[in-house]
Amino acid sequence: MEVLHSLHIKDRFKKNSSLKEEPISQDGDDNKDNKQKTSKIPETQKEHIREYIKIGITGFDELLEKGIPKGSSILLCGGAGTGKTLFGLQTLNYGAENGEKCLYMSFEESEERLKEHMRDFNADPEKLEKDGRLIIQRLKPYEISKSVEALLMKAEGELLIDIKPVILPKDFKPDRIVIDSLTAIASAFAGDEKTYRVYIEQLFLFLESTGATSFLITETDQIPRGLLTKSGVEEFLADGVIILYHIRKGDIREHAIEILKLRGANHSKRIVAVQISGKTGLIVYPQQKVFGGLGSEEGKLS
Repeated sequence: MEVLHSLHIKDRFKKNSSLKEEPISQDGDDNKDNKQKTSKIPETQKEHIREYIKIGITGFDELLEKGIPKGSSILLCGGAGTGKTLFGLQTLNYGAENGEKCLYMSFEESEERLKEHMRDFNADPEKLEKDGRLIIQRLKPYEISKSVEALLMKAEGELLIDIKPVILPKDFKPDRIVIDSLTAIASAFAGDEKTYRVYIEQLFLFLESTGATSFLITETDQIPRGLLTKSGVEEFLADGVIILYHIRKGDIREHAIEILKLRGANHSKRIVAVQISGKTGLIVYPQQKVFGGLGSEEGKLS
């Protein structure tokens, strides 16, 4: 029996990455009635006005017209050493420093190691933790498998109690969540792709229900081709996909970044240069092309 809720997914994840807001005209006598109508927006309609957040990484937000739609789920893809973990830590640090509650859920590195990364770019994770704005917690991916049977029963309608794919810290409602990584989680489902797909669907639905903007890290080839993930379900469910590259051309390597898709927001379609520094973390150069246009097979991106 296919357990994926296909109808629900289609309703929630329609491909509509080219949405544009229709401007309200402010000129001409014919628009007087429209002015009066639009000046008194009912409270129920105001609730649907989209909010955007900034990532807070130098140069990255210039790739976006308004920002990341609040509450989106973003897939952070890239090979080893491309800066995925740094990206997640930097955007949580920015959010926490601006009064948001932020949660980093690590299935790989320890809490102390992640704090060391933050200190490297002059963040103060201890202060943010003390202020109640940051939690870094390490989880074991194989512990997830304990709840898989219950999740399957729930997905098939045989279990009515609420089963959560991950447990958030008590009395902590995060505004931003980083999950590092889906690759580690997938290792708990080795050889059982069907069960993994059910779990990932439940995970994305749960993250949506929290209202938080979530960033889900996954490992890919250095220059991904075709599907970004083995199952392909993650990139379908995600509202946005950001790819980080570490490209080799001759004896030179260069970091780069691309916003592949982002539902509900206009964004740059360019692949642009990134610098990774131990003192500053990621710095994005939105106007700088990578190798001036990678033409050789060695550095080709597509």
